[in-house]
Amino acid sequence: MTSPRFTVAALGAVLALALASPAAAGELVINTDTSDPAPKAAFAALIEGFEAENPDVKVTWNVFDHEGYKTSIRNFLTADAPDLANWYAGNRMLPYVKAGLFEPVDDVWDQNGLRESLASAEDSMTINGQIWGVPYTYYQWGVYYRKDIFEEHGIAVPTDWNEFKAAGEKLKAAGVTPITIGTKFLWTAAGVFDYINLRTNGYDFHMALTRGDIPWTDDRVRATMENWKELVDGGFFLENHAAFSWQEALAPMVRGEAAMYVMGNFAVAPLRDAGLSDDQLGFFQFPVINPSVPLAEEAPTDTIHIPANARNKKDAKRFLAYLARADVQTEINKTLKQLPINRDAQVADDKFLQAGLDMLSNTTGGIAQFFDRDAPAEMAKVGMEGFQEFMVKPDRLDSILDRLEKARQRIYQ
Repeated sequence: MTSPRFTVAALGAVLALALASPAAAGELVINTDTSDPAPKAAFAALIEGFEAENPDVKVTWNVFDHEGYKTSIRNFLTADAPDLANWYAGNRMLPYVKAGLFEPVDDVWDQNGLRESLASAEDSMTINGQIWGVPYTYYQWGVYYRKDIFEEHGIAVPTDWNEFKAAGEKLKAAGVTPITIGTKFLWTAAGVFDYINLRTNGYDFHMALTRGDIPWTDDRVRATMENWKELVDGGFFLENHAAFSWQEALAPMVRGEAAMYVMGNFAVAPLRDAGLSDDQLGFFQFPVINPSVPLAEEAPTDTIHIPANARNKKDAKRFLAYLARADVQTEINKTLKQLPINRDAQVADDKFLQAGLDMLSNTTGGIAQFFDRDAPAEMAKVGMEGFQEFMVKPDRLDSILDRLEKARQRIYQ
């Protein structure tokens, strides 16, 4: 017969062994769509670093391709939720917040000083007065241009709408297309719309429009389209742009046949790979249209969230706190070749990233997430189809706006 003393001691030894065993570590399940090489490498290093600092946590990482993730996220948030899932800031969060599928994380922000260190992204992470995730990377949009062509023709970097149009006229007179663009996959036209609308009406109006609060037939929307029409009617854009992808539209810029591209910073790498030097390539902020409107910018922001149905929220919050740190965001974004959100993080020694950091750090008008992130998916599709059609057939403006308004009334019910 075993004595009570021996039984207690034996149980204590077994318990101690179990607690020391890796099998007893808390499991943290993370789902991401980071299947491209740079994001995948960044997340692998991120998870390795977290596990090294938190040996009591074992991370299980499920990687999806982009399209598969988009179709799977609602299902797994509902039926078999991970502890963390990556997504996007702004209105792209809204359907999952409304459905009760994301967990608010105000406590993570408050306990780790994130309202200060991540201040630039707080608005885009806030819905109904609560914060719904942690942002870790973003990148600027603006105007990338052939600096050497501008210099050859005595064109200064434009800062307002009249200067921008004057620059375009000088380029046309020199036989150069002012703006290259490929609208085959629609979203590039949305970038142009976003900037003209942000500069014409401002951030609050733009966000209200993408939320469905404002009719597309509103006179202020029409004012945006009339500004855009000046460029279309003026022949500023690449001919046959609807036949080109955004990558194919880089070629005229590389050849010197076009001088500008309204685009995100991800265009820099292929332009460099195609042979353009940093002496030939420059960047400037999209110019002022309405001087009374504070300058807002496009800076799509990637985020991580805790699903409401997560099993291990305690360790998920530890991971979010780790992800938010300046040193961690510095390393992630070196691999991603993008910008960290944490204001104390270091930005890679790259002139375009440094220009983006300077612009976004001084933005007073707000940061939009891009039309197809700020608007619901169905509205984004209809809207971008309309934008492309407008660039090809600007005389159809009235019918396009009527169609978008009917879609708004249906989609936002």
